[in-house]
Amino acid sequence: MKTVLTRPMPEPSVLAPEEASELATRAGSLPEYVYGRLREDIFDMRLLPGDQTTETEVAAYFNVSRTPVREALQRLQSDGLMQGYVRGGWEVVPIDFKRFEDLYELRTLIETHAVKRLCTISDGARINAGMIDSLKSVWCVPREQRVLDGKQAAELDEIFHQTLVRASGNLEMAQAFDRLTDRIRIVRRLDFLYGDCVQSTYDEHAAILASIGARAADAALQQITEHIDGSHADVNQITLHRLHSARASASAVPLPYVAVRVRRQI
Repeated sequence: MKTVLTRPMPEPSVLAPEEASELATRAGSLPEYVYGRLREDIFDMRLLPGDQTTETEVAAYFNVSRTPVREALQRLQSDGLMQGYVRGGWEVVPIDFKRFEDLYELRTLIETHAVKRLCTISDGARINAGMIDSLKSVWCVPREQRVLDGKQAAELDEIFHQTLVRASGNLEMAQAFDRLTDRIRIVRRLDFLYGDCVQSTYDEHAAILASIGARAADAALQQITEHIDGSHADVNQITLHRLHSARASASAVPLPYVAVRVRRQI
C-alpha cells in the first residue's frame, strides 16, 4: 500500500545558524553537535521516516562545513536511523516492520535471559542490587506519584529495561541491548506520547520487580515476556499515517534542511 506523506512541516528546533555554530565550537565537537540535533529531530518526529535531505542543506542550516555533517550522518546510519545515497543524499530510514520484528525477538532473548539470571544466580557479587532498588524507587510508588508526561515516561521506561539487563552482570550484553534500544526508540516512544500505556507500564514494571525480588523466576519470565509482547503488538499498529498525524498535531512549520516529502511503501 502506498502512503502519501503530505504533512504540514514542523517548527525548527535549532538556533540561528550563527548561534548554533558558535555553541558547537564552544562545545568542542561539531560532528557531535550536529549528530545530537539531528537525532533529537528524528526521535521528536520533526523528521519522519522517508524524509530526505542532503549534506549541503544540513551544512548550510548549521553553518558548518560538510565534513562534520557527513560524520554526523554516518553515525546516524550506524544507529540505523539514516541511510545514505550517492552525491550526499540522505533519508530517514522508513518504517520496516520486519526489521522491528527481528529487533523485538532479540530484545525478548536478551531481557528474558537477564531476568532469569537476576532470579537464579547465586553469586550475588555479580548482581548490582542497588540498581534494582533504584528501579523500585521509580516504579513502585503510589499512583499519585507516577510520572504521566509521555516523553519522561518513555525515557524512564528505557532506563528500566537497560538497568535490568545491566544488573544481570554481563557488560557485553548490556552494551548490545543499549544499541538495540536506540534502534527501536522511534516506535516505542510513539506509544508513550500518543497512546495510553503509562499506567499499565507502571503496574507491569512493579510486578516484574516484585517477582525478581522474590526470586520467582517463572513468574518474572512470564511477566517480562508478556510485557514485551504487548509493546510489540502496539508497534505493529503504527503506520506512517499515525506518524503523520502525531507530528501534524504538534507543529506546522518546516525544517529548512528537509528537501523532499516522498511516497513510501509500508
